[in-house]
Amino acid sequence: MSKFELKLPKMGESVAEATITSWLKEVGDTVEMDETIVEIATDKVDSEVPCEVEGVLVEKLFDVDGVVAVGQTIAIIEVEGESSEMKESDKVKDELDEEIIAEIPTVEKIKAKQVEETVALISSKSDRFYSPLVKNIAKKEGISMDELEAIIGTGKDQRVTKNDILSFIDNRGNQPKKALIEQPNIGKSVVHKSQSTGVGDEIIEMTRMGKLIAKHMVESIKTSAHVQSFVEVDVTNIVKWRDRVKDEFFKREGEKITFTPIFMEAIAKAIRDFPMINISVDGDKVIKRKDINLGMAAALADGNLIVPVIKRADQLSLVGMTKAVNDLAKKARTGKLSPDDIQGGTFTVTNVGTFGSITGTPIINQPQVGIIALGSIRKMPAVIETPDGDFIGIRQKMIISHSYDHRVVNGALGSLFVKKVADYLEAWDANKDF
Repeated sequence: MSKFELKLPKMGESVAEATITSWLKEVGDTVEMDETIVEIATDKVDSEVPCEVEGVLVEKLFDVDGVVAVGQTIAIIEVEGESSEMKESDKVKDELDEEIIAEIPTVEKIKAKQVEETVALISSKSDRFYSPLVKNIAKKEGISMDELEAIIGTGKDQRVTKNDILSFIDNRGNQPKKALIEQPNIGKSVVHKSQSTGVGDEIIEMTRMGKLIAKHMVESIKTSAHVQSFVEVDVTNIVKWRDRVKDEFFKREGEKITFTPIFMEAIAKAIRDFPMINISVDGDKVIKRKDINLGMAAALADGNLIVPVIKRADQLSLVGMTKAVNDLAKKARTGKLSPDDIQGGTFTVTNVGTFGSITGTPIINQPQVGIIALGSIRKMPAVIETPDGDFIGIRQKMIISHSYDHRVVNGALGSLFVKKVADYLEAWDANKDF
C-alpha cells in the first residue's frame, strides 16, 4: 500500500486560498478516481475538488471552515500497490531519515500550531476556537477580545468564519457596541439582531454568496463615481433576422441563438473603437487592458447572479460568441463554473430585459470602469423617415444603459461609446447569412 497526498489545485488567476465548506467523504471511505471528495469556496465561486486516484481516505488535514492555500495537502489517500509500484516521489519520501520525517506536518502538529498561534495572537476568555485567519484579521483591525466573542459565528459549532468577521468590520462603525446580540436558538439558526422585528416577521439568513455580492456592491459605490448614459435602439432588423435563421442555426450549429450574443458582439466591436472604456484604475494610474474580456451577468440556481467571462470577445465570430454565451449560462445554472470562468473580466454586460425591465442603472463590477444594461425589446410606434416623407410605423425598440466611472470616463466618452453600440445594432443586415 502507498499513500497519495491530495492537494488543493490551482483555481485561476489571483486565487491563492480557499475555505473548506463540506467534506463529502469521511475517514475510512472508499474514493473513486475523479469522485468529488470535498467542496470548497473562494471569494469568487464555490467549487469541488475531485480525487486524482482510487483508494481509501485515511486522513483529513483540515476541518470545515479551514482555510487552505493553493498547493497545500488537504487529505491523504491510501492506494493499492506494492512499494515497487510507488511513484518516485513516494520512494524518496520513504528513504527520508527519522529526523526529517519528524519535521513533516501532521494533523496533530497542525492543530498544536493553531493552539500555539491562538495563545500568541489573542487571549480568549472562553474555550471558543478561532482560526489563525480570523485571529490575524482581528489583530490587524484592532478588534478586542470582547468584540470578537460577541460576533455570532455561522461556521461549524457556531465558529466565526472569515465572512463573519469581515461583515462585522463592515458594520462596525454603523452599530452601537451591543448591536450584535445572540438570540435564543431556533433549531440551529443564529441571527444578528440589528433592528426590531414584529410578530410574524421572518428572519432569513443571507447566503454566503449573497453576503459577498452585498459587500462588493457597497464597495463599488464607495469606490466609483457612478454616472449613466442612455440610448434608444431600433432592433427591428435583428428581431426579423433571428426569427428567420434561428431554426437553421440550431440545425447546423446545435445551439440556440438568443439576442445576447448579437449584443455582445456589438459591444466588443464598440470597445475596440473606444479602448479607453476597457481600462481599470490602480491608485492614481490607469491600466489600459489589451484583451477585451466581456463579463456576462448570469443567474445561479439559488437566484443570485454571477459574472462569468468571455475571453477575447472581439476575436469571436457570431457562432463562437453564441457557443461561449450558452456554455457559460449553462455552467452558471448547474453550478459548474470554475474559478477561471469568472476571472479577468474587463467590461460587464447585464440583461435586465430578461426580467421585463425597460432599463436599469447597474453598479460597476470593480475594478472595471463600465457596465451596460440591456433593456427589454418592445414593439413601439415610431417615426420612420423615407425619401417619400415620414410616417408612423411599428418598430422593435429597446433602451441600453451605460453606467461608468466618472473619475476616468467623462460624459462624452461614456455617451459616444454606448451610441456606437446602438449604431452597430441598428446597422444589422436582416438579409445576411450567419
